[in-house]
Amino acid sequence: MTGNLYRGQAGLPFSSTLRVYEPLEAFPAEQQESLRAAGARSESRAAVENAELLASLGRITRPGGDPFPTGHTDLVRVLAVSGSDAGAAGTGNSSPESAGTEDSGSDRKVLPARLLYCPSQLVLRAGLAANALMEGIHGPLAQLLIPEEQRDRHQERIDQVKAREGTRRVHTRASTWGIPFSWFCLFQESDPTDVVEAGGRIVTVRIRSTIRAALNRVRHGVAHLALAAPDLDMLEDLTQLTEWLELFHTDSVVELDYGAVADKVYPDDSPMDVRLGIECLAEGDMTGAAAAYRRLASRWIPIRQLARAS
Repeated sequence: MTGNLYRGQAGLPFSSTLRVYEPLEAFPAEQQESLRAAGARSESRAAVENAELLASLGRITRPGGDPFPTGHTDLVRVLAVSGSDAGAAGTGNSSPESAGTEDSGSDRKVLPARLLYCPSQLVLRAGLAANALMEGIHGPLAQLLIPEEQRDRHQERIDQVKAREGTRRVHTRASTWGIPFSWFCLFQESDPTDVVEAGGRIVTVRIRSTIRAALNRVRHGVAHLALAAPDLDMLEDLTQLTEWLELFHTDSVVELDYGAVADKVYPDDSPMDVRLGIECLAEGDMTGAAAAYRRLASRWIPIRQLARAS
């Protein structure tokens, strides 16, 4: 399944995602039953990724030309974590066996597993993506490709979701052709990392952190940049990330999923380079900050240039 997923992405834009997994109690009561069912199915992570990819390709080619998801097949990613430290969790899709262990003297104690959930929320995310597209420089073209009738029909779906479950936090952020530098501020090289390989290539890399640690790091970055470089675009990006993460349960886990771009850049020192760049700016070390930026640019600008390649 993992190999099929990698081949299925061939020719598609590199897409990376930032996800937040929350405990069951963070969700509305009416949603918790479907989340429990997702956790009990024990689907592999590769199966979930493949199903989502196939569904997205199917929407592009289905009769009528409506590209929007209906929400009838919305998927849920499930993360099993140890009871004491979400950051030391395994990344099995829902298996309690991926929970951590704890050493106590010569004894090795198995900690109880806890499941965290990240619903795909495709209806809400598709609406946000369409709005951003309409407001961007390609808005006129988007209006031709996505007729007003289809946009109005999808707005009805969004209204139904909000009426059924209330205003919801959007658990996933996506980026194509590269990872925003601001995302790396949430992680450090010592954070738990999974490298998924198939056929001699890296399918993806996933790095995760507790939301508490991620918030501490991003707030630290905001404080430094606000004093040292208040005009830097990254300050606004980090501020928005802080506001987004503050919406979630304090026992959540944040995950950066590189996607297929991992095969081009991993091993990746971007989290360290972003941290060093911010620290150098705070210390007035412009040479060090410039060096950190050059390392980031040499790694990621070639990836972003692929978006304009023919």
